Amino acid sequence: MEANCLNCNHSAAQNYCPNCGQKNSTHRYSLKHFFEHDFVHGVWHVDKGVLFTVKELFTRPGNSVREYVQGKRVNYFSFVTLILLIMGVSSVLGHYSHVKLTDLVPESSRAVMTPLEQFISKYPKVVLLITIPLYSFFSFIFFRKSGYNYSEHLVLNSYKTSAELLVGLLFTVVTIFYTNVKGLMLINYLVVSGFGIFYTIWFYYQFFSESGYSKRALILRSIFVPISYLFLSMLAGVVWAIIERLK
Repeated sequence: MEANCLNCNHSAAQNYCPNCGQKNSTHRYSLKHFFEHDFVHGVWHVDKGVLFTVKELFTRPGNSVREYVQGKRVNYFSFVTLILLIMGVSSVLGHYSHVKLTDLVPESSRAVMTPLEQFISKYPKVVLLITIPLYSFFSFIFFRKSGYNYSEHLVLNSYKTSAELLVGLLFTVVTIFYTNVKGLMLINYLVVSGFGIFYTIWFYYQFFSESGYSKRALILRSIFVPISYLFLSMLAGVVWAIIERLK
């Protein structure tokens, strides 16, 4: 049975598209497919398209990732490989950095930090990875009428986190050559943190723009996802602090 390629829309009757080479049997994401194919493939294979993927993540993030989830995948770099690559490079460059993230927290704030806040300051990249399933849960809840399953939300939030990790990597590079703590504090709060909030809203707004939501509903739901995560983080911090006091 002849069908059109999901990547380039060229007529394709065989296993692979004769125009772009993408496999015709792209699967809808499921937990089984996520672990058996993408995780294993992402660890052991390096695909083409890393620069193209990075460009897309910073020019049309939601639209490009939606196309990827729907089957247009041949030009994109695997999200698992991308995350591992960024974290590997960041780990290497981190040894040359003269400033730690904990140094960018004012001394007055350090004294009243909860154990959870201390953990976040010490292991920011690990925390970003932990946020993927949490953000996926909230995006799944607020955009449940879009028809995407939880595994597909894991994919889209993995790409969102990849972009945030890239910005963190750039900040690490800055700390190698620029060591003024006050200046870095300003960059961290206004640029890095500010980017994370803006990018998250922009990402969700684009991704779900073709899911039947009004512009107002898109904006509100895109805002509610990070707000829900922040509320959960605050609640977790309070619970963690109570547990520590009871020990």
